[in-house]
Amino acid sequence: MTAEGHHFLKKYIVKDNSEQIISAYNKLIETDCKLILVNGGTGIAVRDVTIETLEPKFVKAIPGFGEYFRKISFDEIGIRALASGATAGITENDQLCYLLPGSTNACTTGLEQVILPDLNHLIKEITK
Repeated sequence: MTAEGHHFLKKYIVKDNSEQIISAYNKLIETDCKLILVNGGTGIAVRDVTIETLEPKFVKAIPGFGEYFRKISFDEIGIRALASGATAGITENDQLCYLLPGSTNACTTGLEQVILPDLNHLIKEITK
C-alpha cells in the first residue's frame, strides 16, 4: 500500500463478534480515511458474522468486487472459493470498504489483483 502512495491510519483486531466489529467500523468511518479493509468472518461458518454485520451499513454495494474476487480465487484454490462471501461497498462517509476472507493468501490476492489496481480511480469517483 505504501509503495502505491497510500498510508496506514488505524488497525483494530476484534473477535468474530458483531458488537466488536460494529464498534471498530464506527471508529473507522469517523476518520478521513478513504479505504477500510476488513479481513475475516466472510465464510459460511456459524462464527462468520462480518458480512451480516457490515453489509447493511453500506449505502452502495460494489457487487463486482465479490464476483471477480471469487473468480480469481477459483483459479487459485478451486471450488472452495465459492464459499467466500467477500464483498465491498461505500460507507455513509464516502469510504470504500472491502470485506475480505481471513486467509493471508486471500487478502494478498484481493489487495494486489483487485483493490490496488483500481483504488485511485475509485477514490476519485467517490470523492467527486
